[in-house]
Amino acid sequence: MKKVSLDSQIVNGSIRLGRGNIISSKDIAENPGDYPIYSSSAKGAGEFGCYDHYMFDEELITWSIDGGGRFFFRPKHKFSITNVSGYVKSNDEIWDRKFLYYSLDFQHGRLAFDYQTKAHPSVIRHLYSLTEFPRAEQTKISGLLAILDYAIEQTEALIVKQQRIKTGLMQDLLTKGIDEHGNIRNEATHAFKDSPLGLIPVEWQVKQLGVLAKQVTSGSRGWAGYYSHEGAIFLRIGNLTREHINLRLEDLVHVQVANSSEGKRTSVQEGDLLVSITADLGIIAVIPKKLGEAYVNQHIALVRLDEEVTYPRFVGHLLSGNHGQFQIEKLNESGAKAGLNLPTVEKLFVAIPELSEQERIAEIIDCTDKQIDKEKVQLKKLAHIKAGLMHDLLTGKRRVIPLLEQIVSK
Repeated sequence: MKKVSLDSQIVNGSIRLGRGNIISSKDIAENPGDYPIYSSSAKGAGEFGCYDHYMFDEELITWSIDGGGRFFFRPKHKFSITNVSGYVKSNDEIWDRKFLYYSLDFQHGRLAFDYQTKAHPSVIRHLYSLTEFPRAEQTKISGLLAILDYAIEQTEALIVKQQRIKTGLMQDLLTKGIDEHGNIRNEATHAFKDSPLGLIPVEWQVKQLGVLAKQVTSGSRGWAGYYSHEGAIFLRIGNLTREHINLRLEDLVHVQVANSSEGKRTSVQEGDLLVSITADLGIIAVIPKKLGEAYVNQHIALVRLDEEVTYPRFVGHLLSGNHGQFQIEKLNESGAKAGLNLPTVEKLFVAIPELSEQERIAEIIDCTDKQIDKEKVQLKKLAHIKAGLMHDLLTGKRRVIPLLEQIVSK
């Protein structure tokens, strides 16, 4: 397939570039309306505001001049763009507009714009190129990629929905719990009592973390000398996340540790609770089964709970929820440098139901996390498939007709 420059298509008139208008906050305030205005931000599809004028009422491609050069496909509707955004118009008989959008968006991922090299029309016309396909084939390519985009959007929406469900579940389960019939308690049918954590079921007790722990410690300084390409895992704050109480093990540092009391003190075992105590405070994790030999650094507190009265994953979920995070914010010894010390960690209050109820609550939240993770894996898979197809189809490495025939035959 023949590759042509974007500049050549502008010269022959099949593509035209332009810029939006200066639209100030004062203009928006003085002309209230419902027509969206898009600017250079990549957030919220670049929406800047709304007012009673519009520049376009058509399907269009826009891009952010000051916002890194990202392209947006705008379906037909009445809208405007600011002067820090550009627009792409094309001859519909020559170019399928969505194919054009995918071609530009694919190349944008390999470019970088900054404050010195902004994505002005005069710049991008010389940076981008297009592969010429028959007009009908362009439509088939863009249609196939649009199907993938729809699947990605649906998966993203499902993840957001499940995260909202998890937030609501955590709020209910960690403050009201589950009664003997498997129902979430409520104040109309169950008895509650006041506590340092607010109203809790009368069956629950509130204790400080130090009372529930067999050991509270943190890692030592000076472990850099033990770094190695293999060996035990060295857990850092980057291995913790606010998304859940599981470890992030994609980016690991390993250490070769001599058999010493210091190494034994900071080594982890299944069920240990980890709390970040410097920088990004209060991130919680629980050590899983079969992690293997691992140690914590000085930025993480290690809490070994008494598992005869506590289920570590329940305590982990509670401390990662509103009650735990609110306490951590209050107890933060901010001053010049944010941080928690071990006595402060021991002072954290935990609401404790019976052990069996702790396990049921943690299991429900864990199941929600597993479903979210499953959808995130699917999202990555779809994004990988789309990236591969964009490369193959938009460059002509694979032709869409044989590909569609192959899909139909399956």
